[in-house]
Amino acid sequence: MVTSLISKRCISSLVGVDHFGIFYVVWVHGRPVLIIVRVDLVYHRHTLLSGRDMETIKHSKIPVNGINMHVAEIPGDGPPVLFLHGFPELWYSWRHQMLYLSALGYRTIAPDLRGFGDTDAPPSAAEYTAFHVVGDLVGLLDALGLKQVFLVGHDWGANVAWNLCLLRPDRIKALVNTSVVFSPRNPVRKPIESMRAMFGNDYYICRFQQPGEAEEELARVDTAQVIKKFLTSRNPGLLCVPKEVGFGGKPNSKITLPSWLSEDDVNYYATKFNRTGFTGGLNYYRAIDLNWELMAPWTGVQIKVPVKFIVGDLDLTYNTPGVKDFIHKGGFNKHVPFLQEVVIMEGVAHFINQEKPQEVSEHIYDFIKKF
Repeated sequence: MVTSLISKRCISSLVGVDHFGIFYVVWVHGRPVLIIVRVDLVYHRHTLLSGRDMETIKHSKIPVNGINMHVAEIPGDGPPVLFLHGFPELWYSWRHQMLYLSALGYRTIAPDLRGFGDTDAPPSAAEYTAFHVVGDLVGLLDALGLKQVFLVGHDWGANVAWNLCLLRPDRIKALVNTSVVFSPRNPVRKPIESMRAMFGNDYYICRFQQPGEAEEELARVDTAQVIKKFLTSRNPGLLCVPKEVGFGGKPNSKITLPSWLSEDDVNYYATKFNRTGFTGGLNYYRAIDLNWELMAPWTGVQIKVPVKFIVGDLDLTYNTPGVKDFIHKGGFNKHVPFLQEVVIMEGVAHFINQEKPQEVSEHIYDFIKKF
């Protein structure tokens, strides 16, 4: 109601933003009046995003590092924030945070990473190494004329964010990463070999390794059903998928959507993955061992940017054996010495930025406003 009132008045100027809200000066009966609009009135987690909201997000294709990258952006003159999505996701996963931070004056940018959505998808897994993907993002920052950004990642986007901070810390002001902790390189054994030894051949990352196998299983089920199955999963245990079960699961099983995920959201993802398939996203997993080989010179190198880390206590990554001890018993701080905050959100699963959009948005803002 307050925002509707302001939109009908003659707004003289936007004079500032802070944690409490957005400050406007309006003229009422010839006299200036300061109005504070609370951010949770501008953007509320229980309000479905309208077509008008989404229209503020602009889309472009930008040539970077030999591919064409689709970029979603809400332009602005404020500090830039770069969002990196995971699997099976798209830029769209950050829609809530983009709008929230844009309302606070930030310029928000969310690409489809290589292999996803409307960005080019090279066919070979060898083209999805950390150097390729970080190269894409450095090229994007250069194309946008940005020397430094605040960085926010989730899932595979979190992995990419760690690598971007490892390889080009000069381009990052501060990092808010979610779900996936930094994984220091083990110089003795390749990651997939370690996963097979610890978790078995049915562990989902091990099952993703054979080209075409996971794609065939996923193709047996409607793509919208696959998206629902991934995004609504709340099982914090190891994700193991025997071949006789398959990644698609039962094709006709009923999945009830939570309040934070709509059929329109599912259909957006499904439409894009119907066109591209899942190979691009799966290639990130298939490049894990190649990454291990190529990253040998960075063994033992620390993450040297300010970091805030957020994870749900029902996230399967948080409950992977060894991760809690790594986070809480000093390992994380050792490898990420500028780690300033760790937030464990109770009752929250893996897709944290969509399940708790308001809280995650506030956590991001509370951290980056310090810099």
